[in-house]
Amino acid sequence: MAQTPMARERLFALREQVARLEGSSIAAARQEALAGESGQGKRRESHRFSLGVPSLDAALEGGLPLNGMSEIRSQLMRDATAATGFALALAALLQREAGEDRSPVLWISDTVTSMETGIPYALGLADFGLKPERFLHAVPRRLEEALWLAETAVESGAFSVSILEVKGNPAHFGLTESRRLGLRAKAAGRPLLIVRQSGEEEASSAPFRFLVEPAPATSRFLPDRSMLGGSIGNPVFRLTLEKSRNPAPVSLLLEWNPHDRQFLPLREPEFARLPAEFAAHPGPRLPASANRPDFPQKLGSVLALDRAS
Repeated sequence: MAQTPMARERLFALREQVARLEGSSIAAARQEALAGESGQGKRRESHRFSLGVPSLDAALEGGLPLNGMSEIRSQLMRDATAATGFALALAALLQREAGEDRSPVLWISDTVTSMETGIPYALGLADFGLKPERFLHAVPRRLEEALWLAETAVESGAFSVSILEVKGNPAHFGLTESRRLGLRAKAAGRPLLIVRQSGEEEASSAPFRFLVEPAPATSRFLPDRSMLGGSIGNPVFRLTLEKSRNPAPVSLLLEWNPHDRQFLPLREPEFARLPAEFAAHPGPRLPASANRPDFPQKLGSVLALDRAS
């Protein structure tokens, strides 16, 4: 439909106002992102990081993007540890790829999320495969400050990966802010992870979005490769790639080995079946009671009291 001269004039004015608010760097980032999309295939493949799982790497078109934004979310706040653990595992892999001696990890949390999920613990980070001395944690007071810090972090190029953790679907973090973050990461050639705790699916500029849920851990291996019954092994994530170019979501179980810093695919364990499929004490059910529930006891003697007035 043709536009009137008045409508075109208003559109040009709005574009100029947006350009002044965003700055010239956004325009340069947009041009570089478009140039990167139309570049050679070899350059695109060089910006992928293999996770070591063939089925997942194939769904990611070669691996996790090293020059863009990816999103990780959990459905419920009680699953926040699973989304956090998967993001930390990716950070450990990216930190090792970039060089542990010169590339720290930056984790940015808004105040509300850090109050509910907690803050990173140095000994836990070391046990999970990260270098605590190369891990920085920031808690801005406002979400706008957290977004600004994430943009500045990816533009600086000083971090192997920048992680922004938010709660739910805040109004100040919509498609516009997501697109701006994606363009910043694309222009800087740095990975950016958005961890959305207890968030719903919404429009985002991230080409990939992971849904992470907790899964039962396997038992620990003994030196003779036998399983130690009753023990708790490495963490396991139920990962669903719910946003990608694939026509259907890809779902699988991944075990994280913090010592080797490696993902391992797992089969669905038998004890993870639905509760109706097996019982703790298998056998025939007890017959129904013949006498039915007992009747309530009758009231005792009633004492009538005179009125006080």
